Amino acid sequence: MSTGVVRVRTTADPARIRRALTTADDMRVWLAEHAHVDLEQGVYEFWGRYTPEGERGRQKLLEVTPSGVRFSWLLQGTDYTLELGVEERDGQTLIVATQSPYPQWGAGIEDEGGAGVIQTFWSLTLANLVEHVEGRPVFALCDFSTPEQRIEVDIAAPPAAVLHALTDEEVFARYFGARCSIEPHVGGRWAMGSFEDEPNPAKVVALDEEHFAIEFPDGMVSSWELKGSGGRTRLTFVQSGFDPAAPPYGSWLGWLSGFADMRRMLEVPGWRPMWHSYEVPGLPDGVLVLE
Repeated sequence: MSTGVVRVRTTADPARIRRALTTADDMRVWLAEHAHVDLEQGVYEFWGRYTPEGERGRQKLLEVTPSGVRFSWLLQGTDYTLELGVEERDGQTLIVATQSPYPQWGAGIEDEGGAGVIQTFWSLTLANLVEHVEGRPVFALCDFSTPEQRIEVDIAAPPAAVLHALTDEEVFARYFGARCSIEPHVGGRWAMGSFEDEPNPAKVVALDEEHFAIEFPDGMVSSWELKGSGGRTRLTFVQSGFDPAAPPYGSWLGWLSGFADMRRMLEVPGWRPMWHSYEVPGLPDGVLVLE
């Protein structure tokens, strides 16, 4: 059976992380709209608009482990096994999400509402968990109850710094954890990975001090608006141009998880990328950039 593993770094105390993993009040901040936890009675459920197929709790507690919890989750007709926990490695504290089965690399591109969600849900969730246990506000939650994909977030950095993070290849790769090729001018190409490996790159359709936008060959547009005030930036990120009957939640989750660490890079003294490691079946060499 295929297995995927996501590990993120944190400076939080392991006991605080385990409490956040197993306390409903905490889970309602970093994970889901609703949560019900009773470990003695074997209950570990979360649901609501921030959970795919979230009209009810679909999880069953399997085990309370020394580091966290292991549970099953019936999603899209498949019974997944998840383990969330804490790991100490090389002097670092890591939060780990392990899931079986796990889609092959690339499956999420063709099936954003299915495999794409499975592959990116825990990346954003763990990013929010890191923020929560370190006493910072979570970055964003994906609302599966609406096709609208729009967030507004305040960043304690001027617009020029945010724009640089969005359009500089080396900076982007460091916080996003994946390579990106960018020609930073209107009409320029944009591709996740390299232009050599992407025959149909997106195109930069707007780029100035307050607006950056790229359009993909299928007509989908990713747009960033930056409004500065007092050394801070209100960043509005919108994904549009898709079929509202089939919202691309997979790419939306992926974008949000990367931008969570962009905000940390611009705000946290001594920042180091939160992304530690990502194990996924069929992952090509050189795609990810992890420290």
